[in-house]
Amino acid sequence: MSMTLGEDQLIRAWDAHEEAAFTALLDDIYNLHDHDFRGYSGAFLRRRLSLAMSRLEIGSVDQLRARINSDPRVFSTVFQHLTVSVSEMFRDPQYFRSLRDDVLPILKTYSSPRIWVAGCGAGEEVYSIAILLQEMGMLECSLIYATDINPLALRTASLGIFPVANLPAYTLNYRAAGGEATLADYYHVAYGTAVFDRQLRRRIVFAEHSLATDAIFSEMQFVSCRNVLIYFNREMQGRTINMFADTLCHRGFLGLGAREGIAVTGAAARFESFVKPVKIYRKTPEFY
Repeated sequence: MSMTLGEDQLIRAWDAHEEAAFTALLDDIYNLHDHDFRGYSGAFLRRRLSLAMSRLEIGSVDQLRARINSDPRVFSTVFQHLTVSVSEMFRDPQYFRSLRDDVLPILKTYSSPRIWVAGCGAGEEVYSIAILLQEMGMLECSLIYATDINPLALRTASLGIFPVANLPAYTLNYRAAGGEATLADYYHVAYGTAVFDRQLRRRIVFAEHSLATDAIFSEMQFVSCRNVLIYFNREMQGRTINMFADTLCHRGFLGLGAREGIAVTGAAARFESFVKPVKIYRKTPEFY
Protein backbone atom coordinates (compact mmCIF):
# COMPACT_ATOMS: atom_id res chain seq x y z
CA MET A 1 0.00 0.00 0.00
CA SER A 2 1.68 3.19 -1.17
CA MET A 3 2.09 5.87 1.46
CA THR A 4 2.22 8.62 -1.19
CA LEU A 5 -1.57 8.56 -1.60
CA GLY A 6 -3.82 11.10 0.06
CA GLU A 7 -5.54 9.99 3.27
CA ASP A 8 -8.92 9.30 1.62
CA GLN A 9 -7.31 7.44 -1.25
CA LEU A 10 -5.27 5.42 1.18
CA ILE A 11 -8.36 4.24 3.02
CA ARG A 12 -10.21 3.31 -0.18
CA ALA A 13 -7.18 1.33 -1.38
CA TRP A 14 -7.48 -1.24 1.41
CA ASP A 15 -8.39 -4.57 -0.19
CA ALA A 16 -9.85 -7.69 1.45
CA HIS A 17 -6.44 -8.80 2.69
CA GLU A 18 -5.74 -5.42 4.29
CA GLU A 19 -9.17 -5.45 5.90
CA ALA A 20 -8.48 -8.87 7.38
CA ALA A 21 -5.12 -7.64 8.63
CA PHE A 22 -6.85 -4.58 10.11
CA THR A 23 -9.23 -6.81 12.10
CA ALA A 24 -6.32 -8.98 13.26
CA LEU A 25 -4.39 -5.85 14.27
CA LEU A 26 -7.21 -4.72 16.56
CA ASP A 27 -7.28 -8.21 18.10
CA ASP A 28 -3.51 -8.04 18.65
CA ILE A 29 -3.80 -4.66 20.36
CA TYR A 30 -6.49 -6.03 22.67
CA ASN A 31 -4.74 -9.33 23.44
CA LEU A 32 -1.21 -7.95 23.82
CA HIS A 33 -1.81 -4.47 25.21
CA ASP A 34 -5.26 -4.72 26.83
CA HIS A 35 -6.74 -1.82 24.87
CA ASP A 36 -9.94 -2.57 23.00
CA PHE A 37 -10.54 -0.48 19.87
CA ARG A 38 -12.76 -3.08 18.21
CA GLY A 39 -15.88 -1.06 19.00
CA TYR A 40 -14.54 2.15 17.48
CA SER A 41 -15.65 3.57 14.14
CA GLY A 42 -13.86 1.75 11.35
CA ALA A 43 -13.48 4.94 9.31
CA PHE A 44 -11.90 6.75 12.27
CA LEU A 45 -9.47 3.90 12.94
CA ARG A 46 -8.42 3.64 9.29
CA ARG A 47 -7.70 7.38 9.15
CA ARG A 48 -5.67 7.36 12.35
CA LEU A 49 -3.78 4.17 11.48
CA SER A 50 -2.97 5.58 8.05
CA LEU A 51 -1.45 8.67 9.66
CA ALA A 52 0.52 6.53 12.13
CA MET A 53 1.83 4.31 9.34
CA SER A 54 2.88 7.34 7.35
CA ARG A 55 4.77 8.76 10.31
CA LEU A 56 6.45 5.41 10.99
CA GLU A 57 7.14 4.82 7.27
CA ILE A 58 5.31 1.50 7.37
CA GLY A 59 3.77 0.42 4.07
CA SER A 60 1.08 -2.11 5.04
CA VAL A 61 -1.11 -3.21 7.92
CA ASP A 62 0.71 -6.56 7.96
CA GLN A 63 3.98 -4.73 8.55
CA LEU A 64 2.35 -2.59 11.21
CA ARG A 65 1.14 -5.74 13.01
CA ALA A 66 4.64 -7.18 12.98
CA ARG A 67 6.19 -3.96 14.30
CA ILE A 68 3.59 -3.53 17.04
CA ASN A 69 4.10 -7.12 18.17
CA SER A 70 7.88 -6.74 18.33
CA ASP A 71 8.47 -3.14 19.43
CA PRO A 72 6.56 -1.48 22.31
CA ARG A 73 7.65 1.95 21.05
CA VAL A 74 5.71 1.43 17.85
CA PHE A 75 2.58 0.58 19.78
CA SER A 76 3.06 3.71 21.90
CA THR A 77 3.14 5.85 18.76
CA VAL A 78 0.06 4.14 17.30
CA PHE A 79 -1.78 4.42 20.62
CA GLN A 80 -1.25 8.18 20.72
CA HIS A 81 -2.71 8.45 17.22
CA LEU A 82 -5.75 6.38 18.17
CA THR A 83 -6.45 8.39 21.32
CA VAL A 84 -5.87 11.88 20.01
CA SER A 85 -7.88 14.49 21.91
CA VAL A 86 -8.56 18.02 20.71
CA SER A 87 -10.49 20.36 22.99
CA GLU A 88 -10.47 23.76 24.64
CA MET A 89 -11.73 25.27 27.85
CA PHE A 90 -15.47 26.09 27.85
CA ARG A 91 -15.78 24.63 24.36
CA ASP A 92 -19.30 25.30 23.07
CA PRO A 93 -19.94 28.02 25.69
CA GLN A 94 -23.72 27.60 25.66
CA TYR A 95 -23.26 24.08 27.04
CA PHE A 96 -21.43 25.47 30.06
CA ARG A 97 -23.92 28.30 30.46
CA SER A 98 -26.67 25.68 30.58
CA LEU A 99 -24.73 23.77 33.22
CA ARG A 100 -24.47 26.97 35.25
CA ASP A 101 -28.09 28.01 34.82
CA ASP A 102 -30.00 24.72 34.61
CA VAL A 103 -28.01 21.74 35.91
CA LEU A 104 -25.79 22.92 38.77
CA PRO A 105 -28.62 24.59 40.71
CA ILE A 106 -30.25 21.15 40.90
CA LEU A 107 -26.99 19.40 41.78
CA LYS A 108 -26.52 21.97 44.52
CA THR A 109 -29.41 20.35 46.38
CA TYR A 110 -27.24 17.25 46.92
CA SER A 111 -24.93 17.19 49.91
CA SER A 112 -21.99 15.85 47.89
CA PRO A 113 -22.61 15.75 44.12
CA ARG A 114 -20.40 13.45 42.06
CA ILE A 115 -19.50 14.39 38.51
CA TRP A 116 -17.82 12.12 35.97
CA VAL A 117 -15.98 13.65 33.00
CA ALA A 118 -15.48 10.59 30.79
CA GLY A 119 -12.82 10.83 28.09
CA CYS A 120 -11.33 13.94 29.68
CA GLY A 121 -8.27 14.14 27.42
CA ALA A 122 -5.83 16.83 28.53
CA GLY A 123 -8.32 18.21 31.04
CA GLU A 124 -9.75 21.37 29.49
CA GLU A 125 -13.35 20.39 30.24
CA VAL A 126 -12.49 19.21 33.74
CA TYR A 127 -11.05 22.57 34.74
CA SER A 128 -13.94 24.37 33.08
CA ILE A 129 -16.39 22.44 35.25
CA ALA A 130 -14.25 22.99 38.35
CA ILE A 131 -14.36 26.74 37.71
CA LEU A 132 -18.15 26.61 37.37
CA LEU A 133 -18.41 24.72 40.65
CA GLN A 134 -16.12 27.24 42.34
CA GLU A 135 -18.27 30.14 41.15
CA MET A 136 -21.43 28.35 42.27
CA GLY A 137 -19.95 27.78 45.72
CA MET A 138 -20.06 24.02 45.12
CA LEU A 139 -16.45 22.93 44.61
CA GLU A 140 -15.71 22.11 48.24
CA CYS A 141 -18.61 19.68 48.52
CA SER A 142 -18.33 18.16 45.03
CA LEU A 143 -16.12 15.41 43.65
CA ILE A 144 -15.08 15.25 39.99
CA TYR A 145 -13.87 12.00 38.47
CA ALA A 146 -11.80 12.71 35.36
CA THR A 147 -11.06 9.59 33.35
CA ASP A 148 -9.39 8.75 30.07
CA ILE A 149 -7.88 5.76 28.32
CA ASN A 150 -4.61 7.60 27.66
CA PRO A 151 -2.22 7.87 30.64
CA LEU A 152 -0.16 10.61 28.96
CA ALA A 153 -3.26 12.76 28.52
CA LEU A 154 -4.19 12.15 32.15
CA ARG A 155 -0.73 13.19 33.28
CA THR A 156 -1.11 16.44 31.37
CA ALA A 157 -4.58 16.96 32.80
CA SER A 158 -3.42 16.39 36.36
CA LEU A 159 -0.83 19.16 35.99
CA GLY A 160 -3.38 21.75 34.85
CA ILE A 161 -0.89 23.40 32.50
CA PHE A 162 -1.94 24.72 29.09
CA PRO A 163 -0.19 26.77 26.36
CA VAL A 164 -0.42 30.54 26.73
CA ALA A 165 -1.36 30.72 23.06
CA ASN A 166 -4.68 29.04 23.92
CA LEU A 167 -5.70 31.63 26.50
CA PRO A 168 -7.44 34.16 24.21
CA ALA A 169 -9.86 31.48 22.94
CA TYR A 170 -10.35 30.11 26.45
CA THR A 171 -11.09 33.60 27.75
CA LEU A 172 -13.68 34.34 25.06
CA ASN A 173 -15.37 31.00 25.75
CA TYR A 174 -15.39 31.66 29.50
CA ARG A 175 -17.08 35.03 29.03
CA ALA A 176 -19.65 33.57 26.64
CA ALA A 177 -20.37 30.83 29.17
CA GLY A 178 -21.36 33.43 31.75
CA GLY A 179 -18.14 33.62 33.72
CA GLU A 180 -18.52 35.67 36.86
CA ALA A 181 -14.90 36.80 37.18
CA THR A 182 -12.02 36.84 34.70
CA LEU A 183 -10.35 33.63 33.61
CA ALA A 184 -7.00 35.15 34.58
CA ASP A 185 -8.11 34.86 38.22
CA TYR A 186 -7.65 31.09 37.93
CA TYR A 187 -4.14 30.79 36.52
CA HIS A 188 -0.69 32.30 36.51
CA VAL A 189 1.73 32.41 33.59
CA ALA A 190 5.12 30.77 33.84
CA TYR A 191 7.60 29.91 31.08
CA GLY A 192 5.10 30.33 28.29
CA THR A 193 2.40 28.26 29.94
CA ALA A 194 -0.75 28.93 31.94
CA VAL A 195 -0.67 27.06 35.25
CA PHE A 196 -4.16 26.74 36.68
CA ASP A 197 -4.78 27.19 40.39
CA ARG A 198 -3.99 24.05 42.37
CA GLN A 199 -7.09 24.72 44.43
CA LEU A 200 -9.20 23.75 41.41
CA ARG A 201 -7.56 20.31 41.44
CA ARG A 202 -8.21 19.47 45.06
CA ARG A 203 -11.63 17.96 44.28
CA ILE A 204 -10.61 16.16 41.07
CA VAL A 205 -9.67 12.48 40.92
CA PHE A 206 -7.78 11.52 37.75
CA ALA A 207 -7.89 7.85 36.75
CA GLU A 208 -7.46 5.59 33.74
CA HIS A 209 -10.74 4.15 32.50
CA SER A 210 -11.75 2.55 29.22
CA LEU A 211 -15.33 3.00 28.12
CA ALA A 212 -14.86 -0.10 25.96
CA THR A 213 -13.90 -2.54 28.71
CA ASP A 214 -14.22 -1.05 32.20
CA ALA A 215 -17.29 -0.96 34.40
CA ILE A 216 -18.90 1.83 36.42
CA PHE A 217 -17.24 2.66 39.73
CA SER A 218 -19.59 4.93 41.67
CA GLU A 219 -23.03 6.52 41.60
CA MET A 220 -22.97 9.87 39.82
CA GLN A 221 -25.31 12.84 39.66
CA PHE A 222 -23.87 14.12 36.38
CA VAL A 223 -21.86 12.54 33.55
CA SER A 224 -20.24 14.72 30.89
CA CYS A 225 -18.89 12.78 27.91
CA ARG A 226 -18.45 15.13 25.01
CA ASN A 227 -17.05 14.40 21.57
CA VAL A 228 -16.15 10.83 22.46
CA LEU A 229 -19.12 8.84 21.14
CA ILE A 230 -18.44 10.12 17.62
CA TYR A 231 -15.43 7.78 17.52
CA PHE A 232 -17.46 4.67 18.45
CA ASN A 233 -19.55 2.36 16.31
CA ARG A 234 -23.28 2.09 16.96
CA GLU A 235 -23.01 -0.93 19.26
CA MET A 236 -20.40 0.65 21.48
CA GLN A 237 -22.34 3.92 21.60
CA GLY A 238 -25.29 1.98 22.98
CA ARG A 239 -23.12 0.15 25.51
CA THR A 240 -21.65 3.45 26.69
CA ILE A 241 -24.99 5.24 27.03
CA ASN A 242 -26.40 2.28 28.99
CA MET A 243 -23.36 2.36 31.26
CA PHE A 244 -23.93 6.05 31.93
CA ALA A 245 -27.59 5.35 32.71
CA ASP A 246 -26.53 2.62 35.14
CA THR A 247 -24.09 4.88 36.97
CA LEU A 248 -26.44 7.87 37.24
CA CYS A 249 -28.65 8.37 40.25
CA HIS A 250 -32.39 8.88 40.01
CA ARG A 251 -32.97 11.78 37.59
CA GLY A 252 -29.24 12.24 37.04
CA PHE A 253 -27.88 14.27 34.11
CA LEU A 254 -25.89 13.37 31.00
CA GLY A 255 -24.10 15.85 28.74
CA LEU A 256 -22.94 14.94 25.22
CA GLY A 257 -21.16 16.75 22.40
CA ALA A 258 -22.83 18.91 19.79
CA ARG A 259 -22.67 16.19 17.12
CA GLU A 260 -23.75 13.38 19.44
CA GLY A 261 -27.09 12.05 20.62
CA ILE A 262 -28.84 9.03 22.06
CA ALA A 263 -31.67 8.52 19.57
CA VAL A 264 -29.93 5.76 17.60
CA THR A 265 -28.09 4.04 20.43
CA GLY A 266 -30.78 1.65 21.61
CA ALA A 267 -30.78 3.36 25.00
CA ALA A 268 -32.90 6.39 24.13
CA ALA A 269 -35.77 5.32 26.40
CA ARG A 270 -33.55 5.69 29.43
CA PHE A 271 -33.17 9.45 28.97
CA GLU A 272 -35.26 12.48 28.13
CA SER A 273 -34.05 15.76 26.71
CA PHE A 274 -33.40 18.39 29.40
CA VAL A 275 -31.69 21.21 27.46
CA LYS A 276 -32.13 20.05 23.89
CA PRO A 277 -29.99 22.62 22.01
CA VAL A 278 -26.83 21.66 23.91
CA LYS A 279 -27.45 17.90 24.25
CA ILE A 280 -28.06 17.72 27.99
CA TYR A 281 -30.29 14.81 28.99
CA ARG A 282 -31.91 13.64 32.20
CA LYS A 283 -32.48 10.05 33.28
CA THR A 284 -36.13 9.09 32.96
CA PRO A 285 -37.98 8.30 36.21
CA GLU A 286 -39.00 4.79 35.17
CA PHE A 287 -35.36 3.72 34.92
CA TYR A 288 -34.46 4.61 38.50
